[in-house]
Amino acid sequence: MASSPIYDEKLEHADVESGYASGSGSEDSLPDLYFTKPHLKYINKQLSRLEPEEILRWCLITLPNLYQTTAFGLTGLVTVDILSKIAATSPLKQQTDLIFLDTLYHFPETLSLVDRVRARYPQTKLHVYKPAGTETVEEFIAKYGDRFWETDEERYDWIAKVEPAQRAYRELNVKAVLTGRRRSQGGKRGDLDIVEIDDAGLIKINPLANWSFKDVQAYIKQHDVPYNELLDRGYKSVGDWHSTQPVAAGEDERAGRWKGQAKTECGIHNKRSRYAQFLMEQEQKAQAEDLAKALENGLTIGA
Repeated sequence: MASSPIYDEKLEHADVESGYASGSGSEDSLPDLYFTKPHLKYINKQLSRLEPEEILRWCLITLPNLYQTTAFGLTGLVTVDILSKIAATSPLKQQTDLIFLDTLYHFPETLSLVDRVRARYPQTKLHVYKPAGTETVEEFIAKYGDRFWETDEERYDWIAKVEPAQRAYRELNVKAVLTGRRRSQGGKRGDLDIVEIDDAGLIKINPLANWSFKDVQAYIKQHDVPYNELLDRGYKSVGDWHSTQPVAAGEDERAGRWKGQAKTECGIHNKRSRYAQFLMEQEQKAQAEDLAKALENGLTIGA
């Protein structure tokens, strides 16, 4: 009789006695966390009826290796504040660490806000990830050239945002992340679910997906949450200074991001397969260029 992965010799005696694998048994006998499509559909239906605090409590109970990715926008700040209150007043006293992708092109106001958030929530740990091999914008320009976001937009998104995010997920062993995305932000976010799973298996939770911009503003004001002063100057969504503008009356919240361009996402919420294809194309291009140079120099190309 073929052996079952649950009943193998690596299981502790107590697990064999009970006939079930448990969290205290061998890790090899348990699968990683996953949801089937029917289960995910059911969870989203139930969570859509709950308030953000209830959704976040569910996340803390259900999802291991949970982090929050944030650029310190209004929605993310609401999440930070709610989580801090949960940690202070309930048995769920775990803190949810933050992941901040410092592209080196954030507004000074955003970086100032980071310091104020650290002071307001000292128990919340912040992990900062920058483009690989660079610490300053001067180093970035020396490596990739000035206005790189214009000369090679896809590669800029990969180097400044996507690769640092994937590096953070790998180094921190992230299984699930909280995001600040909401349906009312428009663009591709209009049909957002509470819980999503990307094409690499990362679980993404959008706890404030049902809230409007006014809901978020009201919470910030009521609880005196620190926020980016650019919001008082007509900005509603703040990213890199070179691709962010104030929003006109009647426009979507994110209309000021990449004004005049078709894109609505910076890359970290696009499918990873898109960037896998991009990297393959870059490798093929580099190989073709190397071959062309070799032929120009009269070198013999081996099989």
